[in-house]
Amino acid sequence: MAKHELITSVSNENVRYVRSLHRRGDRAAECAYIAEGLRTLEEAMQARVRPNMLFYTEEVTGQERAGALLAAAQEQEVLLKQVSQQVMAAMSGTVTPSGLLAVVPMAAETAIPDNLGFLLIMDALRDPGNVGAILRSALAAGVDAVITTTGTVDLYNPKVVRAGMGAHFRLKLCLAQDWAAVRGALQGMQLWIARPRTGKCYWEVDWCRPSALLIGGEAHGVSSEAEYLAGSDVMIPMRQEVESLNAAIAASIMLFEASRQRSMTREEAPCGFGT
Repeated sequence: MAKHELITSVSNENVRYVRSLHRRGDRAAECAYIAEGLRTLEEAMQARVRPNMLFYTEEVTGQERAGALLAAAQEQEVLLKQVSQQVMAAMSGTVTPSGLLAVVPMAAETAIPDNLGFLLIMDALRDPGNVGAILRSALAAGVDAVITTTGTVDLYNPKVVRAGMGAHFRLKLCLAQDWAAVRGALQGMQLWIARPRTGKCYWEVDWCRPSALLIGGEAHGVSSEAEYLAGSDVMIPMRQEVESLNAAIAASIMLFEASRQRSMTREEAPCGFGT
């Protein structure tokens, strides 16, 4: 791999640009976001998502997988920048940066597609780690699209991207939709609203029908607007002494039950779903 001039100053214009992308407004204005780490960037390349630019430290160049990633990026004419560990730390949102960080373009189209069979709605979820984990499960479970309402953390928040571990590159993401758009997307679908202790048991739901699952906020549940949707409640049975499950765990349990049921309707065996 060709050598690149080493950036050692946090005042460098490229470094300042990356640091600006930690702010939601700047991400939206630039239609770009930060993705960090070897695994996440490998996922980007495999999904044919070409970074706008990729920063690396000298320490990663001797690692086999990181070297292969950088070589592939160079072959695709990605703009590569070598930086010092101090500069990488200034750009990164982690305590111990991995040594690989990229600026990635957002998907051009965020409108909700028509004729969805399996939809996830995240409403008023504010914990980035939970939201990223839910995205990872949504991808693994075969969700057609993910909708977020205006009260949910930005899906391109760097913490969400790290927790999503590449899900952003393969999922259809429909961000900060208003409630009129959400209602329109639900036409012809059954809506199930996750609740802690009320409603139908999640394994009794017929998830093979066109279905939407709505997961509410960690602390206060669904928003008042979601209460007006014509949905039914769905729950995970628990012992009485347990108040509720983490939102990411609850969402994953329900999504994978839906995946299990839906895989049974396919030609391949359930264990081959998604292969």
